[in-house]
Amino acid sequence: MKVITQKVLIYALVILLFPCALFSQNTDESNPRVVEPVRRNNSPSDAIILFNSSSLDKFLSVKDSSQAPWKVNGRHFTVVPGTGNVQTKQHFGDMQLHIEFKIPRDAKNKEGQKSGNSGIYIMGKYEIQVLNSYDNETYTDGQAGAVYKQYPPMVNASLKPGVWQEYDIVFEAPEYDEDENLVKPPFITVFHNGVLIQNHVEVKGPTTAHNKELPEFAEKGPLLLQDHNNKVSFRNIWIREL
Repeated sequence: MKVITQKVLIYALVILLFPCALFSQNTDESNPRVVEPVRRNNSPSDAIILFNSSSLDKFLSVKDSSQAPWKVNGRHFTVVPGTGNVQTKQHFGDMQLHIEFKIPRDAKNKEGQKSGNSGIYIMGKYEIQVLNSYDNETYTDGQAGAVYKQYPPMVNASLKPGVWQEYDIVFEAPEYDEDENLVKPPFITVFHNGVLIQNHVEVKGPTTAHNKELPEFAEKGPLLLQDHNNKVSFRNIWIREL
């Protein structure tokens, strides 16, 4: 009985000292701004559209900063093997990214890392792997949805080649102090076809084959798409800056 009375007294004291924290929300904050959500594959009203039509004018070649050399076909575009990576002209830090991709049908005739390989590099440095992982075995931290060579996906949510798939990615950019010391590492959350596969994982530095020409201590960078000698297609790409 004495123990119960002590607990009641402690709880009553907490209520008296911190009533707002327990039972109310801070009313000093302004109302959240209104954003029209995604409907019928349209982007949110505050999104930056990187591709949803017939032009790659938001991208450039990583090789020489010329016009992106990949092939546009209506509302999607496809890697032209051997032409090199492309990246956005605009740079981003904290973001929500939506991107849709399609592994070519002939990928089912290839194995491992040769089957539908590409990559999505956040800030040009941190790769989320694109690969045919439908009935195709490879090393776990190199399959679709992996933070390449760092974290395998929690589950395999891949669809078969020839079917459109999507990644929804939430990214927290790294932060540095005035002496270029890392004070907060980058974090990534990834949904693959609506399934959570990376849950706020800490990215342990740039991944393999990142764009080494980018500033080392930048807090923003381009969205880079990889040419890995496979005719992977992309469409409906947008970013919300956070």
